[in-house]
Amino acid sequence: MSESLIVEDLYVEFGTVAGPVKALNGVSFSMEENQIYCIVGESGAGKSTLALAIMGLLPQSASVLQGRIIFDGVDLLRASPEHLRSIRGKDISMVFQDAQTALNPVQTVGAQLEEVILTHTDKSSREASRMAQEVLRELGLPDPRRILGEYPFNLSGGMCQRVMLAIALVMRPRLLIADEATSGLDVTLQAEILERLKGLCRELNSAVLLITHDLGIVAHMGHRVAVMYGGALAETADVIPLFREPRHPYTWSLLQALPRLDDVGKRLRPLQGSPPDMVNLPEECAFLPRCPKALSQCRQEPRPPLEELAPRHWAACYNPMVAE
Repeated sequence: MSESLIVEDLYVEFGTVAGPVKALNGVSFSMEENQIYCIVGESGAGKSTLALAIMGLLPQSASVLQGRIIFDGVDLLRASPEHLRSIRGKDISMVFQDAQTALNPVQTVGAQLEEVILTHTDKSSREASRMAQEVLRELGLPDPRRILGEYPFNLSGGMCQRVMLAIALVMRPRLLIADEATSGLDVTLQAEILERLKGLCRELNSAVLLITHDLGIVAHMGHRVAVMYGGALAETADVIPLFREPRHPYTWSLLQALPRLDDVGKRLRPLQGSPPDMVNLPEECAFLPRCPKALSQCRQEPRPPLEELAPRHWAACYNPMVAE
């Protein structure tokens, strides 16, 4: 199976009055076609920055210090603006966190959805409108023709989220980035949207980069998962091995704080402490102050690199959890 996306040694920082925020610190991973790759971690871990870097939508305050993002053999970080515009929305699409904020409030749903079609095809306005209605119908929205004439503020949060998903899916992209695509939605609607994403991956051989903080969604959706901490990957593995045998203490701590239906008497262990200050990020392991397994080596050596501890299972730790 060929690789859909390759990210190599990516460093990104933001300029602020307090100093540079080290948002991404050497992130490397690859995705395969027809794969749902989950990125999980606490707020501020760098998940959304990674998504924006792939899309070429980093704000002006951001600087890419080094790294490569390879898609179709092209380094997107060094691609021309014209090339990025030609693939953004067509080959690579993104669903943003808050659909009601991401959608343009002064344009109708139809104008925003048809713009994507007209930009990337030679279809007429009538044909674009027909395509827009069809994708809204596929996503379960009633009366698509009426919705095309509505403004986002007239729609519910769930409807806006489906419209955002329609904009991202209408060109049948080969890579879809979903950044907390179901946050703030009720459980029923959340499950429906996640199933739509699964269907996209299965029917179109598309890859989905699913960014979330919900480990339940990861367990339900993912083929492979990367755990981020302090702007770097702490652990990456196929989903089932990661849940069964987490090797990084941070991943283990996250799972210990997760209630389980198959272990009702389990005592939850909340993760103590706070995420690291990304302005004053230490040279050693960023998880060190919160780690229950820290060694003297962890305090003396620089941040540990990712090492393969089992087939396809990597962790960045000098004293990993022992596999059972």
